[in-house]
Amino acid sequence: MSRTVFPYQVADIAAIARSLKAQWAEEPRPPGHVELLNMLARAAGYRNFQHFRSQAVAVDALEALPVAAPEVDYAKVQRRLRYFGPDGQFLRWPSKFSDQEPCLWVLWSRVPARETFTERQVNQVLNGFHGFGDPALLRRALVEHKLMARKPDCTAYWRVEQEPPPEMRALIRAVSARLP
Repeated sequence: MSRTVFPYQVADIAAIARSLKAQWAEEPRPPGHVELLNMLARAAGYRNFQHFRSQAVAVDALEALPVAAPEVDYAKVQRRLRYFGPDGQFLRWPSKFSDQEPCLWVLWSRVPARETFTERQVNQVLNGFHGFGDPALLRRALVEHKLMARKPDCTAYWRVEQEPPPEMRALIRAVSARLP
């Protein structure tokens, strides 16, 4: 017959000893095996041994679940690096929609956070990071992809603070490594 091992850990052994002494004193005769298990479980803060056991099984089951680590397709990151020059400049607008958003994340990372800009200021910031001369395209794309926001009358723009997805973070790091 196989036996399941349940780890038993308590923060204060003195408290366990006091609890066991008090519980043992209430017993008219020496406790049996199951009664001792229940005493130990109660001393550790559980209702009884069955409660202790169910908690241990639940923890083991949770720890056995695979952790869904976000996968990064480094081949895509490498392919998207071709849109950026050796100095980190955004060289050309991708024709594939699937490559546009990752490139916009790189631009997003370069826009100063928690600042409000006029349209002219946004254009100046974007002109500093790309070499194909179309800041309006980039500005509109950043707003459409919800990486930047603007007032309805287009008098103020600001970067929308958010956590980039793992693949976008990898691209941002790769392009940043090229910066002088």
